Amino acid sequence: MGVRIKSIGISRDTQSSVQNSGLAAKQSLERAGVRPDQVGVLINAGVFRDSNTVEPAVSALIQKAAGIGLEYAKDDPRTFSFDLMNGATGVLNAVQVATSILQTGSAEHVLIVAGDGHPSMTRSAATDDFPYATSGAALLLEHTDEPDGFGRVHTVNGDGTPAVEAYVDTATMGTVGRGLMTVDREPGFADRLLSVATEAARAALADAGHSDLAGTALIASTPSPDFPARLADALGIDQDSVRTPDLTDGDPHTASLPQAYDRAVVSDTLQDFTHVLFVAAGAGPSAAAVLYRLPVLAGAAA
Repeated sequence: MGVRIKSIGISRDTQSSVQNSGLAAKQSLERAGVRPDQVGVLINAGVFRDSNTVEPAVSALIQKAAGIGLEYAKDDPRTFSFDLMNGATGVLNAVQVATSILQTGSAEHVLIVAGDGHPSMTRSAATDDFPYATSGAALLLEHTDEPDGFGRVHTVNGDGTPAVEAYVDTATMGTVGRGLMTVDREPGFADRLLSVATEAARAALADAGHSDLAGTALIASTPSPDFPARLADALGIDQDSVRTPDLTDGDPHTASLPQAYDRAVVSDTLQDFTHVLFVAAGAGPSAAAVLYRLPVLAGAAA
């Protein structure tokens, strides 16, 4: 028994992280044939917010954009939503929480949304000062009695400085702070992220007793375009087993893992694999990893 991905949704249609996440959520429900009232919990793992919104919780704005839980009559089903923001590892942290919820039977489905965009809402592609693409993604999760699904999520926190920092400079922002964001990447940041990512990935593989790397696809964060390939080399995974998101507009950041998985499923490039190793790494430096056993519906051999 476990928790598996029922469907995925992605959006790059707007310059709003809220709207992109809402559209991705809608697409995931449509693909799965699931009604909005069947979603018990919505977790938002996105970090960079429209207009640097502080209140209300961005999850509530995404829930509204997705059309989930908008009826307030006495007997209407309720959907609980909240933000879980932990940088690039947020989606896998949300998988941890969703697994606990679904295993108790307290929700039929949990919807994880992630997405980022420049707070000015005027950019779609990454730039030197803001290296993240504007996009959104959604993972609709369900409980299954089959042996497929997520294993245990392993996390690693590195020592020293954060490697990557993002902030609004309150000393210089003046009256336009809601549309500003500064991202600082330390020299050698990718090497530090690679170190913690490798440690987390090895822990996930060891915990699962999994040694069949020939049947394992790798999906990893993309703080640099070559990061997944470098991680594959460190783990001894063939380069042909690496699956990445569309990086045309830059790093999807929190949405990178679900977008890469969606791209692989849509292009039917997982049929030769039985497992996917998901690895996320970002500011902290921190990393998270989990081994996912593919269901037959995703193309894996029965």
